[in-house]
Amino acid sequence: MSKKNDWKNRLGVVYSTNDDFSFEQTANEQAETLPPGKQTLRVQMDNSGRAGKQVTLVSGFIGTTADLETLTKLLKTKCGVGGSAKDGSILIQGDAREKIMTILVKEGYKARKI
Repeated sequence: MSKKNDWKNRLGVVYSTNDDFSFEQTANEQAETLPPGKQTLRVQMDNSGRAGKQVTLVSGFIGTTADLETLTKLLKTKCGVGGSAKDGSILIQGDAREKIMTILVKEGYKARKI
């Protein structure tokens, strides 16, 4: 149901005097999710910018946001803590590096502790 010149997909062009001008549409493509064996995730403890609270940061995930949310939910459930997925990274409350490492290895991911 998208129109040819849908105004939401235009790349910052308001008006053009060129007769041959056509709007460039933004590509809504997401990277395909790599299989767990081909992904190397980095697990680290972080507390900068969080008022001194410790969080475990899992970064390096390559895939769709739906798969990232699924992995986040799995880690939150297995660790019994809160967390979120933001900007391709997973934030888990508290210092749960060892537990997350074992869960990721069991799920088939390659994980490194930083």
